[in-house]
Amino acid sequence: MVTKRVSLVAVAVGASLGLAACQSSTAGGSGAGGDSGMIKQLTFPSDAPNTIGGLVDYNPYSPNALTKTWLYEPLMVRNGLSCEVTPWLATDFEWTDGAKGLTFTIREGVKWSDGKPFTAKDVAFTLNLGKKYPGIDRAGLWNDTFGAAATSVTAEGNQVRIAFGGNAAPKFDELIKLQILPEHVYSAVGDASKYIDKNPVATGPFKVGSYNGRRLVLQRRADYWQADKVKVQQLVLEGQFDAAQASLKLRSGQLDAYWGEIPNPQRAFVDADPKTNHFYYAPNGTTVLSPNVEKKPFTDAKFREALAPAINRQEISDKGTYGIMKPASQTGLKLPLAAKLLPEELAKQETVTKFDPAKANELLDAAGYTKGADGKRTNPDGSPLTLTFSVQAGWIDYQAMADVIVRNLNEVGVTSKVVATAPESVDAQKKSGDYQMLLEYLHGGCEVAKNLGAKLASNQIPTKTTILPNVQRYKDPEVDATVEELSATVDPAEQKRLVGDLVNTMMTEYPVTSLIYAPARIIYNSDKAVGWPSEADPYAQPSDDRLLILTRLRAPGSDS
Repeated sequence: MVTKRVSLVAVAVGASLGLAACQSSTAGGSGAGGDSGMIKQLTFPSDAPNTIGGLVDYNPYSPNALTKTWLYEPLMVRNGLSCEVTPWLATDFEWTDGAKGLTFTIREGVKWSDGKPFTAKDVAFTLNLGKKYPGIDRAGLWNDTFGAAATSVTAEGNQVRIAFGGNAAPKFDELIKLQILPEHVYSAVGDASKYIDKNPVATGPFKVGSYNGRRLVLQRRADYWQADKVKVQQLVLEGQFDAAQASLKLRSGQLDAYWGEIPNPQRAFVDADPKTNHFYYAPNGTTVLSPNVEKKPFTDAKFREALAPAINRQEISDKGTYGIMKPASQTGLKLPLAAKLLPEELAKQETVTKFDPAKANELLDAAGYTKGADGKRTNPDGSPLTLTFSVQAGWIDYQAMADVIVRNLNEVGVTSKVVATAPESVDAQKKSGDYQMLLEYLHGGCEVAKNLGAKLASNQIPTKTTILPNVQRYKDPEVDATVEELSATVDPAEQKRLVGDLVNTMMTEYPVTSLIYAPARIIYNSDKAVGWPSEADPYAQPSDDRLLILTRLRAPGSDS
């Protein structure tokens, strides 16, 4: 059986979005390029760590790379919101033998920045480097973490074939993100993870113009394989800014986009000039309440369920995110973006738990957690019921959320308190399991087996040395079997059925309690460029899909 899962629709969708952006833009603005849509310059914060000093290194697999975005390119770009795939250096892919073989068709006509042709051999070379030097195997291609390890990678003509020792479907997302290296350069450097690349030879939209130790200037490549879509003539990467600095630089025009957090961006930035100042916080995953299900009373699923309606999610959003992020679905999926994965019986139901203290009281009573004359509840055996909420000191949003939750629980008679400790102390509690409640993140990526599945799988419970996704320590052999099946299939109907089983676990067992969606942020000016992703046009996940965003940007007033 051959299964193909590439969405070339994404190309057409992107084109229409780009057109819509140009039609809706306003004339004028610094750097406008008339009908050509060209933008003279955009300035973004530096990609590089703030500890590297003036070290010159463009190796995308180095922790100290000056940029990991704009020079070396991936095989494909998957929209982190819609999960549609946009072909990039690869134009197509096919799964074969279930999910034991994967073939990429490599784009022809692409040139490296030194003029040499890019070929399938460069792709095979890069993937095989991960076997020799595990430090660059970011996709886990050569190990059995979430899918079987590869047994071979070969290139023939314009195709690259990967053979796996078993089903490897969950590796896809990370695999297509791997940045491809030129064999004619990197074959002579030894361990590619340690190579200092001072003169990058890449396929990307820019080449290095200058770097003075703090300011990296990138110049548009006229010979880039999709140069007609790149309208930014010069990209400047400079500085790493805290919220206050970023807000000032955005308002003054010294920054054109920022991907960090600015508290209350509406008031701090947008209100200063609503015509050009904007932000888009897309749902990237879910902030969840993680109880330790190995400790009473959280061993009782009825107790976990009863707490859910006691929590005011809108107030959590207001206090933790200034009302920006919406209350999250208990399914563990990002809705409505992932609605196609929902079981039919849930498709038309409200899956965000309603704030209903009366319902919480009713469920607690029914589960045997009775309320005494003092208004405080006890365990079914009559012992005192007291909960401690561990939260990272200094994490202002988490602390604000925890305060709301604890107040809500006390209001329904569940005696609770917040204990703020150093973030590393909370990490230690996750590893040891020595906690009752804490806030956690449930990743909302497109490979559900690696995200929601990992949150529920017993082999993903943290160890004494490593934090793994199943912090709450949930165990169910049937769920483990479902995750294993989901990891092994690329059939959409089977995926939907299996995801439905995981969703049912979330909705009935409450292994974690969904609170609000967690953001992927972009805060930007539209005076020099339009076509940014927005809630109206969510064509890209704003923090990760930056190459895709680049191909949509145009000068204000241009006709595209």
